[in-house]
Amino acid sequence: MLQIPLWNRILIVLVILAGLSFAMPNLFYAQVERHNDAAAAIEATGVVSDENAAALAEWPEFLPSTLVNLGLDLRGGAHLLAEVQVEDVYEARMDALWPEVRDALRDLRDTVGTIRRVDAPPGELHVRVSEPAGLPQAVTAVRALAEPVVSLTGVGSSTLDVSGQGDMLIVTLSESERQATDDRTMQQSVEIVRRRVDEAGTREPTIQRQGQDRILIQVPGIGSAQELKDLIGTTARLTFHPVVGRADNAEEAVEPRQIVLPSMDEEGVFYILEETPVVTGDDLVDSQPSFDQQTGQPIVTFRFNPAGARAFGEYTAANVGAPFAIVLDEEVISAPVIRQAITGGSGQISGNFTVESSTELAVLLRAGALPAEMTFLEERTIGPELGADSIAAGETAALVAFAAVLVFMVLSYGLFGVFASVALILNVGLIFGILSLIGATLTLPGIAGIVLTIGMAVDANVLVFERIREELKTAKGPARAIELGYSRALSAIIDANLTTFIIAVILFALGSGPVRGFSVTLGIGILTSVFTAIYVTRLFIVTWFDRARPKTIEV
Repeated sequence: MLQIPLWNRILIVLVILAGLSFAMPNLFYAQVERHNDAAAAIEATGVVSDENAAALAEWPEFLPSTLVNLGLDLRGGAHLLAEVQVEDVYEARMDALWPEVRDALRDLRDTVGTIRRVDAPPGELHVRVSEPAGLPQAVTAVRALAEPVVSLTGVGSSTLDVSGQGDMLIVTLSESERQATDDRTMQQSVEIVRRRVDEAGTREPTIQRQGQDRILIQVPGIGSAQELKDLIGTTARLTFHPVVGRADNAEEAVEPRQIVLPSMDEEGVFYILEETPVVTGDDLVDSQPSFDQQTGQPIVTFRFNPAGARAFGEYTAANVGAPFAIVLDEEVISAPVIRQAITGGSGQISGNFTVESSTELAVLLRAGALPAEMTFLEERTIGPELGADSIAAGETAALVAFAAVLVFMVLSYGLFGVFASVALILNVGLIFGILSLIGATLTLPGIAGIVLTIGMAVDANVLVFERIREELKTAKGPARAIELGYSRALSAIIDANLTTFIIAVILFALGSGPVRGFSVTLGIGILTSVFTAIYVTRLFIVTWFDRARPKTIEV
């Protein structure tokens, strides 16, 4: 007999109601979005302003507030394609290695004589020794500083290539280490860009690696590509350098391994610094805006990790009475004199800050410095008007597709076609409910996936209804025909939709950007269409049949 257990009916209804409840906020997109933004701002700051309170009241707290995030092509925003200059990291690695090389060679002073670092091509460390006969021992000592390469492809390799020519010791990164460094640099760059964009409060950005050394950055809702470049292009590199002296201009002659940097606050003042920093912002674990307790002026506090705190403490303990410079992006913020050892691992940066600038600097320092310079190869700004046109076109396409499917189903299958059409409406609601629940981003290809799903969603119903027609010719009564129609069409429905779902999974795994957006909506649409065809439409038919008890049916 044609039966659906009561618990099964209740479960189907609950699933439908849950899906529609999560989809419902999308009908009130603007006010729900304001509500969510206000809630996020209150949670982040702990302050309830009048504006946030008003926005919070626009949507009841007891209702779901999940939304489908609109992608760049629907909302407007900025698109950037950046190239990371991974070679910059090689030079920084060599600069950081020099103190270790110097200490290792000092132990061999009787053999190699005096040592001196000389200028070298980028990514190489050249050290001249006064006793060329001791160069083999120097090479051996420096090779001992190398470590195994930390990567799957570099197993068994060393991080350094060390050689000697005449009186010159030459140190470079090995090829395996360069590849591993490139991968780490790209991962770090992607993560730092993501953190900077997230700190700015943007919605659902797309930030992903492309190829060997490029990063795709798409941020919906931001004003322009230049605004996005200003946000992520700031290096915010904080370093602490020993101060050698002052200079009158940037062209002051200095010793090798020394640099001249301008003061940020003092016009016409330049500082001569040791090029190698004592510690860098890479060792920061936290940075927050604050106020000086004595002057009340905005400042930025920072805190080092254990390694940075130890290096900073050792340096300040050994150089009490000497000045040191706090450098931000090649400008000296301040050059205070070390009064006592700073062993706590924390400090503060003061200057001509406003509340906004101190907050911005803290965000950049907390997000971290970009490990290498980024060059922007492509930039586009997409206006919200174009996104509105895309949404309108998508809505029109969906309505036309739905109307065509509705007419076809009603003309072909009569009342059963009406049941299938109602289930189709619920199917679209379930799609949006799931997209909202998982926080998916809807793009124009995603809308195409939904429109395609509308056309495909009735395939399962067509298989069932055609099977019912065949069973009516041989079955004993309409109830038996409906039951056999569903049971015998089930395998064909699963096979047909499973193959399409596999394609959607492959598209998601191998594709990127718009292709993934299409695959997500297509995959979700397949799942919901199978659910509505097997369970929802059947529930409609069984409920109608139980009430009407027809002797014959027309399909």
